[in-house]
Amino acid sequence: MTNALYRNDRPATFPPSYYAATAAIPPERAALRGQHRADVCVVGAGYSGLMAALDLAEAGMDVIVLDAHRAGWGASGRNGGQVGSGFNKDQRWLSARLGSGPARALWDLTEEAKTLLKSRLAQHAPDAHFKPGIAHGAYDAVEARHLRDEVEYLRRTYGYQDAEPLTRDAFLAIVKSPQYAGGLLDMGAGHIHPLRYVLGLAAAAERAGVRIFERSEVHHIDQKDPAVVATGHGRVTADFVILAGNGYLPNLNRHVAARTMPLNSFIAATEPLGDRAAEVLTRDIAVADEKFVVNYFRLSDDKRLLFGGRENYTVAFPRNIEPELRKRMETMFPQLKGVRIDYTWGGTLGITPTRLPLITRTAPNILSAGGFSGHGVAHSGFAGKLMAEAVRGQADRFDVFASLPTPAFPGGTMLRAPLLAAAMTWYSLRDRLGL
Repeated sequence: MTNALYRNDRPATFPPSYYAATAAIPPERAALRGQHRADVCVVGAGYSGLMAALDLAEAGMDVIVLDAHRAGWGASGRNGGQVGSGFNKDQRWLSARLGSGPARALWDLTEEAKTLLKSRLAQHAPDAHFKPGIAHGAYDAVEARHLRDEVEYLRRTYGYQDAEPLTRDAFLAIVKSPQYAGGLLDMGAGHIHPLRYVLGLAAAAERAGVRIFERSEVHHIDQKDPAVVATGHGRVTADFVILAGNGYLPNLNRHVAARTMPLNSFIAATEPLGDRAAEVLTRDIAVADEKFVVNYFRLSDDKRLLFGGRENYTVAFPRNIEPELRKRMETMFPQLKGVRIDYTWGGTLGITPTRLPLITRTAPNILSAGGFSGHGVAHSGFAGKLMAEAVRGQADRFDVFASLPTPAFPGGTMLRAPLLAAAMTWYSLRDRLGL
């Protein structure tokens, strides 16, 4: 089966993750059956879809959310939990291509995205525990200098004071890996328990009057006014449709499919490390690095190392996730060699050719957000808010986010995966050879 919705997981069953083991998962909701009418129909019950639905319901609109599995089942409930600053391109890159004014407007929106996440989390999921701090590791002096220059640019241009460059020794004092040559520490960023957060958003949306239907995969959208959204057993007629499936969105829309493709990433959770946790991280921060196939990691509340990475570009997950993740983890932290791994899981995210989010209006009454490329914990929920604003006729901020350059993959949907496979093979070989 080639559909990411069903290829790797049991229907409507959360993966065997550390997150699922430590979250209060509610009973399954009913599936959509029969004919329904709503002001807005949202496809996908993750951060984007639920934030949009909550915002619209609070404004008095009638909203239906459809999910093929469960609310929070997809990437929103499986990810690394890192709430980053900015984009997957640095601000100097954006300024050079878009101009200093548009780049500044985009930066300001990303800062608001973090503020919105912390506010909604405090309201609806305080047990998701926002914790400040993300360190970005560099593997050589060139990368370290690039990160240092970006910190200085953010201070000088935007007055951002929460990030500081770290020398090799300063980085090693926090992240106990010999692999890094320095980096930066951003205390304006942070990390959360992602599944608790998305489940909190779903509960809040329902309290506000949103109707959420699970096991309700959308097979077709009739792009009329009003639009008709069809599942296997029901239909929703709605004035507006919001597409919020990201990497799990089937090919419902050609414009979106040509610019966004699914990519898998994997996480392992070790046994609780106890006092040994300080041999890995001396502060309760998250860490990501500058590899093309990124490593990302942090400690859980019970002192497990949550170590992520090992992307693949096929729909199918590997038969056994653990060996390659263990190899990457033990290379990073030789002191953990042989440590027990209690959980492994994978998930599918959406990426674009530029690794920038695709926020777009595919028809006058159909909006879409996806392709967050590893920055989705903050950006996806904020994109949901911007889509809700656009539905209510206030599209200025939506249009700013939509200005991000997100061209189609060369060759469209047929060649996007082979081209990415070639790129990942090259970067993997480069990393192994130390080039």
